[in-house]
Amino acid sequence: MSFREDSVSSEEGLLRKPLLPPKGKDIARTYFRDDSASSDEGLIRKPLLHAGSWYRMGSRQSSNSMMESSAQILRESISIYLCVLIVALGSIQFGFTLGYTNPTQSDIMDDLLLSISEFSIFGSLANVGAMVGAIASGQISEYIGRKGTLMIASIPNISGWLAISFARDTSFLYMGRLMEGFGVGIISYVVPVYIAEISPQNMRGVLGSINNLCLTFGTMLAYLLGLFTPWRVLAILGMLPCTLLIPGLFFIPESPRWLAKMGNFEDFETSLQVLRGFDTDISLEVNEIKRSVGSSSKKATIRFSELKRKRYYYPLLIGTGLLTLQQLSGINGVLFYSSNIFKSAGVSSSKAATFGIGAIQVIVTAIAASLVDRAGRRVLLIMSSALMTVSSFLVAIAFYLKDLTPESWHPAFGILSLVGLVVLVMAFGLGLGSIPWIIMSEILPVNIKSLGGSVATLANWLTSWVVTMTANLLLTWSEGGTFIIYAMMSASTVVFVRLWVPETKGRTLEEIQRSFR
Repeated sequence: MSFREDSVSSEEGLLRKPLLPPKGKDIARTYFRDDSASSDEGLIRKPLLHAGSWYRMGSRQSSNSMMESSAQILRESISIYLCVLIVALGSIQFGFTLGYTNPTQSDIMDDLLLSISEFSIFGSLANVGAMVGAIASGQISEYIGRKGTLMIASIPNISGWLAISFARDTSFLYMGRLMEGFGVGIISYVVPVYIAEISPQNMRGVLGSINNLCLTFGTMLAYLLGLFTPWRVLAILGMLPCTLLIPGLFFIPESPRWLAKMGNFEDFETSLQVLRGFDTDISLEVNEIKRSVGSSSKKATIRFSELKRKRYYYPLLIGTGLLTLQQLSGINGVLFYSSNIFKSAGVSSSKAATFGIGAIQVIVTAIAASLVDRAGRRVLLIMSSALMTVSSFLVAIAFYLKDLTPESWHPAFGILSLVGLVVLVMAFGLGLGSIPWIIMSEILPVNIKSLGGSVATLANWLTSWVVTMTANLLLTWSEGGTFIIYAMMSASTVVFVRLWVPETKGRTLEEIQRSFR
């Protein structure tokens, strides 16, 4: 994109370097000047991208360079955070979907006369829909872009919540859960990829953590509203995040790396300039991204036989392994059915305790977001998984002792299990909740990102479905035995991270992907 500012005098020495020279018939679209602005004000008007973007619509040149510099830093920070917060509405939708079944279980079962197995099917159908969405997410986002994919994903989400709110039997209930699962499956892949692709390398960790922070906020919101809201009204409220996401997408730029991969270098540079600030020199980042996508054509595909090469199979195994182990820790089984777990442990106000768990998870995730670019991904993953191992064992011991001791001791073991579950959720929020998604979006090479991302996301949702489907049955079999299994899976994650997961802190996406060659 190219801009001229004739109103700025040569004495001020303020020259705007063009991003790309205008050429041919594109001049009318790419070359803009605002002759209506006076030379005193130096007001610059910038157009919206054809794909929909928001820009700083004007700036006043001032002789006070210190104030200009501070204002520019503020504008740049606002721009990148606003883009992330808009797409993170999808993450709130994701979290709300996960949290919805917890406070509504007894009410839905009573109103629609469902058995516990029928409700378990309802809870797990979101995962089935998400698996289908995960398979489609990579290819859709490659062909129509990250923003267009999020817009498409919002439609089944909204329709699914409407179907649940008007359900009179299991048919509408199951159909709605499948539809919202399909949308969430797409969202769960596209949001972290978009955030990773627009973020500067020194902010990628904290911005990527906003994805999981908003996910946990959505879950907590479902717990909170479920305390006093009927389940049908709660389903109506579940439509709001995607209803707000659709118009919000018109005001953010498309992923610059996707634009570069598709050969749209003009809009690529414009998008990157908007994200980094109009006064920022982006030439080094532009050249690095162009070199990275240089070997990939617009329709680049990769045969399955090529996945035997280390540069492809190693990052794919890491991303898939982390997202699978994240779910095998049993966290979704705990969050979906925590009210029932608390009842089994003897906690009287189980729904309030569940909301407390959700609130703690939000707080810990916010703290972890500030640490991920300082401490590094590996350290937080190892600490998180180790704490989850210990806390799962603690909960298992509490349940075993409760069965072996007199009833007068049961309140003490209820408190012990509550402490264990709180530590479990805190440990998950510290690292295993967000970092697998961050690493998956960082390490996959550009020409297998759609295939690899779909495979990793599918593995995550498939494992989540297995955990969700079996959690109620396992807890009925043995609460203590269930948490022993979850503890063993968390211990396996410690070993996996220690042996195979590389540190990605402080490196560009292109540097990370070159390291696998």
